[in-house]
Amino acid sequence: MKQSLQLKISQNLALTPQLQQSIRLLQLSTLELNQELEIILQENPLLELVEGDDDNQDEDSAEGSKNESSNNEVGDSDDDTDGDNNIDRERDAEISSKDTQDALAEAPISDDDFKQNDFDEDYEEYGSASQWDEGGKQNNDDDDDVNFTRQETVVTSLRNHLLDQIKLLPLSDRDQRLMLLLIDSINENGYLESSLADIMASLPEELEVDFLELETALKHVQNLDPIGIGATCLQECILLQLNALPDSIPDLALAKTIVKEHLHVLANKDFNKLRKLVNCSEENLKSAQALIQLQNPRPGAGFAEFSPDHFIQHEVIVKKIKGIWVATLNDGVMPKLRINQLYADILKRNRENSGQYLQSQMQEARWMIKNIQQRFSTILRVSQAIVDRQRNFFEHGEIAMRPLVLREIAEELELHESTISRVTTHKYMLTPRGIFELKYFFGSHVSTDSGGECSATAIRALIKQLVAEENTKKPLSDNQISEILAKEGIVVARRTIAKYRESLNIPPANLRKSL
Repeated sequence: MKQSLQLKISQNLALTPQLQQSIRLLQLSTLELNQELEIILQENPLLELVEGDDDNQDEDSAEGSKNESSNNEVGDSDDDTDGDNNIDRERDAEISSKDTQDALAEAPISDDDFKQNDFDEDYEEYGSASQWDEGGKQNNDDDDDVNFTRQETVVTSLRNHLLDQIKLLPLSDRDQRLMLLLIDSINENGYLESSLADIMASLPEELEVDFLELETALKHVQNLDPIGIGATCLQECILLQLNALPDSIPDLALAKTIVKEHLHVLANKDFNKLRKLVNCSEENLKSAQALIQLQNPRPGAGFAEFSPDHFIQHEVIVKKIKGIWVATLNDGVMPKLRINQLYADILKRNRENSGQYLQSQMQEARWMIKNIQQRFSTILRVSQAIVDRQRNFFEHGEIAMRPLVLREIAEELELHESTISRVTTHKYMLTPRGIFELKYFFGSHVSTDSGGECSATAIRALIKQLVAEENTKKPLSDNQISEILAKEGIVVARRTIAKYRESLNIPPANLRKSL
């Protein structure tokens, strides 16, 4: 085969560094964006974050720095402008358990065994007493602004809560260590994960622990707060809580009998069979059921550890202004960036000797400012388009939600569907009806008899409404719900009703039945 050279002209999409940064920033949530900015601000000395009133104070100088730096030879300005004009189009195309031997072998027990290590005990002080006047107001002689430091909530874990109680019990060191061993086998819901037989088998023979001794230690654990802790199953957990109640409570004995012998019948809501088994009236059964339902099936859940940093920050606020629903940006989440005046002046005075480093950092700083502005501008445009199409939702609620797909918003704004997907992911909108992710307003549709469409969100709202208004003695089945919707002109199969009901965490009809 003869080799030859050929010239060929073709168009290719090139992802410039600015475009790559724009795409990355667009898909980040507000929290992730703030983390990204912290890294960039540390690496780029020409970029700084304006906080508080500094934005107004240095507005003129910042604007002057921006204008001057734009005239510097830090890059081809024409190419940069062309990139800014085409950035939307280019983006759119871019498709504990401790060792058991040590726990029992070491004696006596020390405070170190009970040291609370699950949380930080370091606090930031509010200030000395001299900083507060007689009226309870803080004196700010040195600073006109009152700076409040957020105090982190100290959360005590379930293990530490139980260990603090053990230290107060008049028990021997050996008994306390046995209790400590059992506590290390309790899960976050408060249940003993391993049986006493398994725990007994794991202990070395030289410790000479008797099974009765281990049972006694478990009884001590089950007497701790919260009541029900250390149970091996749900039945024992509820029974421990019922046993702690005074005997004068009506139908307490009946409730204990049901939990001991017929808890599975109660769980299946077979009340007729349960009345025959316990030989009681409907009123007594209803009273006993209410007493059982008051008990906590997960006594340890209240001590579950959480991170205080996991919260939702909304980017958009929706308000009704003169009869029109309007979306506005949340100024609190918009970072105020500017070019550092000091470095900009250095770059201006030493244009020829400034070096490639400062020039590239200036270019990256300008890109970052433009991309941040464009990010929030795109979020606002998409949010307003959603509000315009879902105005009935803001007026009447979920039941009035209309079907909406990404393609509709993309066509209206002349953007790609992938861009709309990035904008609506992990971005939130504050409305009079609550905080919603932008993706919440998109959903599939079901055709109606009249030829119209009904959104899946509206159907879920109708199912929720029907279940809330049903007769609890004869709850609606999925077939009955499907028939009721069909009368309204909404044809939905029974399996679809079951799927929507499960997504709403609504149990089936037999489990919704009550006396």
